[in-house]
Amino acid sequence: MNGKSNGFFRTVGCLLLALFCLLPATGQTPSSASKKAVKSYNTALEQYQRRQYKEAIANLNAAVKADNQFYEAYMLTAECYLDTEDLPNAKAAFLQCTTLKPDAFPPVYYSLADICFEQDEYEEASRYLEKYLAYDKQKPALREKADKLLANSRFAADAVAHPVPFQPENIGLDFGFDQYWPSLSVDEQTLIFTALIPKDATNPDVTGNRQEDFFVSDFNAEGTWTKPQNLGSPPNTDDNEGAQTITADACKMFFTACNRPDGKGGCDIYYSEKRNGLWTRPRNLGATVNTSAKETQPSISADGRTLYFVSTKKGGKGGQDIWKSELNERGEWGQPVNLAELNTSGDESSPFIHFDNRTLYFASDGLPGMGHFDLFVSRKDSTGKWTKPVNLGYPVNSKHNEEGLIVNARGDRAYYSSDRTEHNIRNIFTFELFPEMRPHPVSYMKGKIFDAKYFNPLKAKFELTDLSTGKKVVEAFSDSLKGEFLVCLPVGGQYALNIARTGYLFFSEHIVMKDGSYSEPYVQDFPLRRVQAGEKIVLENIFFGFDSHQLLDASKTELIRIVTFMNGNPAVKIRITGHTDNVGKAAYNLDLSQNRARAVADYLLKEGIPAERVSYRGMGAAEPVADNSTEAGRAKNRRTEMEIVP
Repeated sequence: MNGKSNGFFRTVGCLLLALFCLLPATGQTPSSASKKAVKSYNTALEQYQRRQYKEAIANLNAAVKADNQFYEAYMLTAECYLDTEDLPNAKAAFLQCTTLKPDAFPPVYYSLADICFEQDEYEEASRYLEKYLAYDKQKPALREKADKLLANSRFAADAVAHPVPFQPENIGLDFGFDQYWPSLSVDEQTLIFTALIPKDATNPDVTGNRQEDFFVSDFNAEGTWTKPQNLGSPPNTDDNEGAQTITADACKMFFTACNRPDGKGGCDIYYSEKRNGLWTRPRNLGATVNTSAKETQPSISADGRTLYFVSTKKGGKGGQDIWKSELNERGEWGQPVNLAELNTSGDESSPFIHFDNRTLYFASDGLPGMGHFDLFVSRKDSTGKWTKPVNLGYPVNSKHNEEGLIVNARGDRAYYSSDRTEHNIRNIFTFELFPEMRPHPVSYMKGKIFDAKYFNPLKAKFELTDLSTGKKVVEAFSDSLKGEFLVCLPVGGQYALNIARTGYLFFSEHIVMKDGSYSEPYVQDFPLRRVQAGEKIVLENIFFGFDSHQLLDASKTELIRIVTFMNGNPAVKIRITGHTDNVGKAAYNLDLSQNRARAVADYLLKEGIPAERVSYRGMGAAEPVADNSTEAGRAKNRRTEMEIVP
């Protein structure tokens, strides 16, 4: 982040214009009648133009000593102090101008406000801006800046008076160079970031000897981050690449690279995937997302289907806006959509979509804040629209640039980069995010998939479906080398988990996530059974009404999975078996289990599965798999099974 706010540089540009409207170089006669004062002033003006500020200030002091009413001399003195970043003396000189001629040049009040804002004197800045804006016939561009600065001043005064909890801690990476743009896996075990490192390590201080590369660090058993390792080729090259985002499992990465041979514009978004422990060669995301403008700073949703990014393309509301593109069923990125509810006439940057896929953090200099880029949060409402952005508050935001914030899956801890260390090297910090700014917590599921007989790891497809809506919320594959997987689990709701691989029976699991609070991770390994006679699975997501054989709507996901399996294995025959607990009469339970099994079989027949491939039976309470003396045990015994038969 920059060490100085943008306000100071606005002041210089504005006041240079103001100054030269008053100087003799424009043909105007200095207001002083003292020849000695005018001579010193003219000498100072020449020195100022040669950037000899110390000498110019000495001559200007001589000018006002000869004539303490010399307005232009005070104006030029203020400019000299501004150019040397001596804001207190610049302010004093401008105040002298307002004392001598209060209404001579109203933009002086804007400049005073700019200086006050830079020095954290927000209420005083507001007073000067209100005075400036009371003048008629001021230039529209400067009035627009004054309106914006006034909004910032009022916001900053209130924010400083009501600070939010904020105690940043350096995460302690053993690294000697700038590190920024952190990206975190959903289990908080893998951290990927951008680092500015020397191209030639033997001459690290040579001008221009810097490039951006990706580094990775793992969270170890001791509760610390390991020494960062270069991610290596092919993602890293001799050129710059950075501003990355990773998927929940840290196996897919989208990032920014500029001026590459396959680029569509100045900067484009690229994609790389980790396969069998190695990263693939990055490829350009294509002309749908990338244009002749600049596309940068991507953020990928937890399900990997929505990409948020920053672009300067036409059709936006400001210099750079936040856009999003969605992945269609053909695996293609759709036409980007402008997030009009969030974008301003200023610049927006560093979007981060949380794992909940509902909460977006981003930076903006177009909304009221502490000075330049501030951090904001917005949430999707029930209609899918984004709510009004909320500033994260002071001191999370300051007069410096705050950008690149991410939040962990639990939603209670944020990470970002800052140069607040004494050596001015950007480091990655973390802090507890106060409750009002937290997203919806998200948990995760991790484990391994393997062959149930031979125990070798398998690559298989995951599908997590919301049983209340039938909408697929997770779609992923386990790693083909180790069979490992790591996926997000939304908090709240009931989900059907299906794991499938050609040649194997699919695996069915019913997952219930507590609503409103964080749920502990779901850690489990999944053995898959080959498609052969005698193998069977429990259909965990087949549901019936109480004491009924009527299939509930929530069963549809599982039923469709069975149909898909049967169509993919046309030689397979199956038997559906119904089971109950031991509550009630045996004959009644046997009849109920038979009817439930038949209901499943009838659905398959209705979907076109030949009758000779489907049979069914009811077993009542004859084959319990758990203790019927507890409710949990009885629930396990009330089940529907699918078995491969000869």
